[in-house]
Amino acid sequence: METVLLYVLGIVVVVVGIALSIALHELGHLVPAKLFKVRVGQYMIGFGPTIFSRKRGETEYGIKAIPLGGYISMAGMYPPARKGEPSRTSGTDAFAIESEYETESAGRSASTGFFQAMVQDARTQSEDTIEAGHEDRVFYKLSVWKRVIIMLGGPAMNVVIAIVLFAIVLSGIGTPGYSTTISSVSACVIPAAGTSQKCTASDPVAPAAAAGIKPGDSIVSIDGTAVTSWAQETAIIKRSAGKDLAVVVERGGRNVSLTASPIASKRYVVDATGKVVTNSAGTEQTRTVGFLGIVPSVTLQKQPLTAVFPAVGSTIAADARLIANLPSKLYGVVQALAGTEKRDANGPMSVVGAGRIAGEIASTTRIPFAERFSYLLGILASLNIALFAFNLIPLLPLDGGHVAGALWEGIRRFFAKLFKRKDPGPVDIAKLVPLTFAVVILLGAMSALLIVADIFKPVAFG
Repeated sequence: METVLLYVLGIVVVVVGIALSIALHELGHLVPAKLFKVRVGQYMIGFGPTIFSRKRGETEYGIKAIPLGGYISMAGMYPPARKGEPSRTSGTDAFAIESEYETESAGRSASTGFFQAMVQDARTQSEDTIEAGHEDRVFYKLSVWKRVIIMLGGPAMNVVIAIVLFAIVLSGIGTPGYSTTISSVSACVIPAAGTSQKCTASDPVAPAAAAGIKPGDSIVSIDGTAVTSWAQETAIIKRSAGKDLAVVVERGGRNVSLTASPIASKRYVVDATGKVVTNSAGTEQTRTVGFLGIVPSVTLQKQPLTAVFPAVGSTIAADARLIANLPSKLYGVVQALAGTEKRDANGPMSVVGAGRIAGEIASTTRIPFAERFSYLLGILASLNIALFAFNLIPLLPLDGGHVAGALWEGIRRFFAKLFKRKDPGPVDIAKLVPLTFAVVILLGAMSALLIVADIFKPVAFG
């Protein structure tokens, strides 16, 4: 029962964290929009039926039934198609889900094409929300830099959230790392690639056991060199095969001097993350190095604040690579779903998958509570970075699409002024509504695929 409750708690933490991230993302749009005097009709968390709302001033604040997105509705997102036409309204979204006021289209000619009808609907939508006397409080009349600030406010807020969470994880709680305290001592020496990992009478006694090193000892120095990290310790041992080393350990509050002689043994080659290195054929690589037979304890080690920004940067870079290779990654998900191979742990997943992993982490009692909590915060930090990166894709209805439209307008006006031509006016992004429709369909299909995969072929934690 306790395991089930912890599993549910992990899911709840991520769901609440995502909801707060959405709320703050939209707040990142709302604050500059109001600062620049744009009329904001709605600030909503979620989509679908409204379950709670309250109007303060000219803005309705509320929560909708499905908490997987959010938006603010700003007046005048689309410029009028012809001079004198009233401004229209549109909005911003958090998870590529945008909801706008609904109005009925009328007077559409039978000869009007489907895509033209979509553009016309975008132009005529929510016309009655523009209040008399506030015709200039519209988004499209703002200068380019103000529009860019409003649209980047949401993604920027996600970066701020991620920075705060990474700071808590890295500098407040710490990350798992090897310490200089011994967790266990090998009884014998068995080659890493050996067929059996159990000691036999023919296997030599491990040098650490022969030297009298015990679990719980903390290495103070080796061969006269003060030891401050496990990496430093192993580096000395690996290059000292057949050499007698003076080892000082702290045991029970006092230093004990011992002598150990590392033996030459085949060990796996690992990278900086502790993962075994393989060659092009997939074979795990080994090399002969000095071996003592000690296993370090894993502790949470606090990192300096200077480690936060590199962590954020590397996460952004990883998400950018994922987005750039998204078609092939999604194909890999389809293959895993239809076949027997495992899902790519570094591939895309839905909110369902993130919640599932959060539940597994929270219910895993083999690691300390602080470490589990750190993992959950790390998931939320990574989700915020993913939200930041995804929203910068220059396609509507994503924030990056609106930014691209504003920048293109600025470029057109710059060259018109440079060559003394007539001001071309605002970019009519309403014409891109059919493309927006296609993007929404693709995003919906992608979400459905990932949800199905996360239910029937999930990415397992650890």
